[in-house]
Amino acid sequence: MSLIFKKAKRAQAKLRLAITGPSGSGKTYGALLLAKGLGGKIAVIDTEHSSASLYDHLVDFDTLSLEPPYRPERFIEAIKAAEAAGYSTIIIDSITHEWSGAGGCLELNEEIARSKFRGNTWSAWSETNVRHRAFIDAILASQCHVIATMRSKTETAQADENGRKVVKKLGMKSEQRDGAEYEFTIVLDLVHDGHFATASKDRSLLFGGDPKPISVETGRRLLEWLNGADAEPAPAAPVAAPAPAPAPAPVAPASAVPMAVAYHGKKILTLHAAAHAAEPTLIKPWEEFQQMLREDYEIKTKSLLAGMTAEQAGEVIAHLQGVVDRSKEGSK
Repeated sequence: MSLIFKKAKRAQAKLRLAITGPSGSGKTYGALLLAKGLGGKIAVIDTEHSSASLYDHLVDFDTLSLEPPYRPERFIEAIKAAEAAGYSTIIIDSITHEWSGAGGCLELNEEIARSKFRGNTWSAWSETNVRHRAFIDAILASQCHVIATMRSKTETAQADENGRKVVKKLGMKSEQRDGAEYEFTIVLDLVHDGHFATASKDRSLLFGGDPKPISVETGRRLLEWLNGADAEPAPAAPVAAPAPAPAPAPVAPASAVPMAVAYHGKKILTLHAAAHAAEPTLIKPWEEFQQMLREDYEIKTKSLLAGMTAEQAGEVIAHLQGVVDRSKEGSK
């Protein structure tokens, strides 16, 4: 089979946009305004107890209320149903539930561990990861524009405003799997007051400079950017490739290449300390914890962290973060 290179060109792509922010920052409101600017039929997959319906005066849209358990497969089914019904834009409000909601991936992994792996949550991630990845792939493969909202952990801080002290809500880390933002073309972070957004990721280059309000016009500008190229032309006639050079030695996939110690090591150590303090019977002291990981992942290198792959480190981080989060929820 001949290998053919072609000119790189943006060809009427579909939007993959995430909106993050604390409670009350206007994620649903902003998503609907953006969808209105994009035009066409709008479907909302609502996990927020039909809160999107409060904005029926903004734009015409149809809604599907998704109830627990928030299994990845239920979101995939809803996405496919919206595609089959001919919607132009799908709003998923929110994808946080797929990860940390009732029956979401964190709870699902515990269930799989108990039922199949004698309580070993590390081994259970081998199944949970596949199901979560299928959910992300359904978003990326959709023929519709997809706007997803994500809750962020809320923290309050005191600030000076016109010479007086005021308390402000700050949006913190998004409540989804670490790295979820990398799956989207654009990630907008909302501040609580004024419905202004800053872009933590922006391949469109439309959101540089100072924070900007989300509006219908924002959606229109995004549509113009997406349609800024003609439809993709038919491929040129194949041209015979030159004689191939000797094949290089095979390279291991990225997930199998040992990661740099500094990449995830500090985060694992920090989360382990917090998780052990919160649940000392569940999360063993560091030496015992290391030994368990060595056995589960069959790590032979002298340095545990240097011998882990990026995928394995992600599993460890997700598990420890889940323990810390559940402890915080239980203390409220």
